[in-house]
Amino acid sequence: MERWQLRVAEVSDVPAIQELIDSSARRLSRGYYDSAQIEAAIAHVFGVDRTLLVDGTYFVAVNTDGLLRGCGGWSKRRTLFGGDQFASRDAAVADPAVERAKIRAFFVHPESARSGIGRALLARCEAEARAAGYRSAELMSTLPGVKFYKACGYSAAESVSCTVGGVQLEFVPMRKAL
Repeated sequence: MERWQLRVAEVSDVPAIQELIDSSARRLSRGYYDSAQIEAAIAHVFGVDRTLLVDGTYFVAVNTDGLLRGCGGWSKRRTLFGGDQFASRDAAVADPAVERAKIRAFFVHPESARSGIGRALLARCEAEARAAGYRSAELMSTLPGVKFYKACGYSAAESVSCTVGGVQLEFVPMRKAL
């Protein structure tokens, strides 16, 4: 069994995070999205959101060889999903008394899938969001992530479609009380 530990992501991790995101999306999204959808998502939606790194709310799982095996974070900002390249962004800070923390950009290396990394990242994010005063969290799940988030207590709303790069992508909004 692979050993790993969580730490706060750093700007120097960005190239490795992007490589992890690309690999995860290309391999773990098969059967949920076709190749054109996966490539459009990588080009226009999936990617590093440097705001999370600056805020110190993005984490990586690193194995004993120093390789990134997973990443994910939470945000106090209103942006629900999308990396730096995604146009629909709202960097305003959400009010924890009336708004939800955002669970953001979870990806696990295909060789480390189902090893507990996603759960550990999610638990860390939820604990930090709670400590910051948030009483609930929300996220926009990709289709492969829905089962995972449901298993972690999130409830799903009806799926939504988003057109990116001329391609339709289906996502599922999800929420959980913290």
